[in-house]
Amino acid sequence: MSAETEPDLTDVVDNLVYEPVQVHDRGVDLTVGAIYEVAAPGRIDFGGDELEDADLEPIPTEPRNPDDEYEWWNLDGGRYVFQHNEFLTEPDEPLVLQPSNELLARGGSHPTVRVGSHLPLLALSVADGGLRIKENARISTLLPADR
Repeated sequence: MSAETEPDLTDVVDNLVYEPVQVHDRGVDLTVGAIYEVAAPGRIDFGGDELEDADLEPIPTEPRNPDDEYEWWNLDGGRYVFQHNEFLTEPDEPLVLQPSNELLARGGSHPTVRVGSHLPLLALSVADGGLRIKENARISTLLPADR
């Protein structure tokens, strides 16, 4: 796809925290809005009659300094579920959501997924040493599926 025909991802992403920083040549960086721990298991069956969501408990944030405007999630190593601040309108083409290089380099990860009409809750893996994530941190990048 040439630069002239690439979709403008800002047309399909709503609720950007700060567009001048989030939008770049490669795609759009998405920010973390909430992180949860799984408090009770969900259920998946063959037919879907017994499908049930897991109980998710929000992880609280804490200030790093008393005068901080934004707080931090202090995560131990393990698995969590997170959601983005942003959401999608109806894109014309499928998109790919991948973890940011910054997240990966610090021992965090989430699956790379194809997305269409919405951003799903995603699993967040944190290495044994733990991870500190500030509210609104850019942890994912949204790209056209053909890149």
